[in-house]
Amino acid sequence: MDHDPRDVVGVYLTFPDAATAEAIGGALLDARLVACVNLFAPVTSLYRWEGALQRDPEVVAWAKTTRGRLPALAAAVRAQHPYEVPCVVAYPVVGGDPAYLEWVRAEVGQDPAGTAGGPEPAVGGDGAGEGGAP
Repeated sequence: MDHDPRDVVGVYLTFPDAATAEAIGGALLDARLVACVNLFAPVTSLYRWEGALQRDPEVVAWAKTTRGRLPALAAAVRAQHPYEVPCVVAYPVVGGDPAYLEWVRAEVGQDPAGTAGGPEPAVGGDGAGEGGAP
């Protein structure tokens, strides 16, 4: 099946620790909002939050999904993340191995017409918490 690779996106996420990253990453996988989540740790994030410079250890996640699943992914992260403003930034895929890109589409329930499918995301939490938005 010939698809435009630009319907697949990489999503950059940050978390305060590995346990949170694994829990939310697992929930995104269970809800079929992502095909895969890679975790990178530790990283040091430097940013300004509420007027003060911050320096915090974090875990970075790189998730693969489709444009059609992005709104639900962002909503699920916001609902479960301890930060007031979690980092959820999508980057377009301009190319890649066609078989891998098709696998991403299949894992998140992307149908051949390019519309989102699959189950609705499982969300939890109140979205409030400590921490900034690196």
